[in-house]
Amino acid sequence: MSGADTKKKLVGRHKRVAFMDVAGDGKTYTRMTGFTSMSESKNASEYSRHYVDEESERTDVVGYAPSNDYEFDRYTNDPVQQKIAEVTDDELLGSDAQVSIVVVDLFDIKADTPNTCVARQRDWSVVPDNSGDGTDALIYKGSLKANGEKIKGTATTTDNWQTCTFVAD
Repeated sequence: MSGADTKKKLVGRHKRVAFMDVAGDGKTYTRMTGFTSMSESKNASEYSRHYVDEESERTDVVGYAPSNDYEFDRYTNDPVQQKIAEVTDDELLGSDAQVSIVVVDLFDIKADTPNTCVARQRDWSVVPDNSGDGTDALIYKGSLKANGEKIKGTATTTDNWQTCTFVAD
């Protein structure tokens, strides 16, 4: 390994991208574009206790309730935004308000395969907050809340990361 390979580099936010299974068939995931915010909160569950023979309390993480707060400027002819807008505008419930998303780390390329990166897939419930905010664009806001286990794997593209496929490890 050369010295250039070991140099630390700052990872830009644009190097972690999300893709949604708009068709719901688990085959092709479409890039989520036009989002002005997509931040994940882990919402860790803790188990804390203080043992009588120790000075300090101990804390263990015993679970997670992940959520992604989102905000996007609504564009026409965008299938991802159309899906979230449909959940919001039509007030869909249950499995009709669920989506499958793959998050791809474009900075974590699999060796010798430039079109394959480390990825994580999970099902999410779309929990709308509001729409119509702003005067320049129609803005939708809400949260995606975990509705299943995270599955680690790889994502591969054939169209420069406009779409991808996912394979679990």
